[in-house]
Amino acid sequence: QVQLVESGGGLVQAGGSLRLSCAASGRTSSNYIMGWFRQAPGKEREFVAGISRGGGKTSYGDSVKGRFTISRDNARNAMYLQMNSLIAEDTAVYYCSAVEGGFSRVYTRAVSYAYWGQGTQVTVSS
Repeated sequence: QVQLVESGGGLVQAGGSLRLSCAASGRTSSNYIMGWFRQAPGKEREFVAGISRGGGKTSYGDSVKGRFTISRDNARNAMYLQMNSLIAEDTAVYYCSAVEGGFSRVYTRAVSYAYWGQGTQVTVSS
């Protein structure tokens, strides 16, 4: 089992950048497919980005393509989300997620993930 803790959220102006981190503990992160999701008030949880166990394969939600970059450092048991050109619509609680799976797989659906962090708030002011 793995425990996930997000950090790096905050308040930023539109057009700015933030970098989210997800620290994994309990088992080495290289065993897990990992992803970022977000949920705004009154909306369903939305896929943001996913990354394979080795980091060689990634996937992004349409609303963040070209602006966000997911990465991971298995030596540090960590995953990151670099968010650039932020807009007000990016305001949400961002969640880190993980699940055991094939080495080159990436999952884009929330139901596919077994482990979740508590979330970190990102607020973009316009």
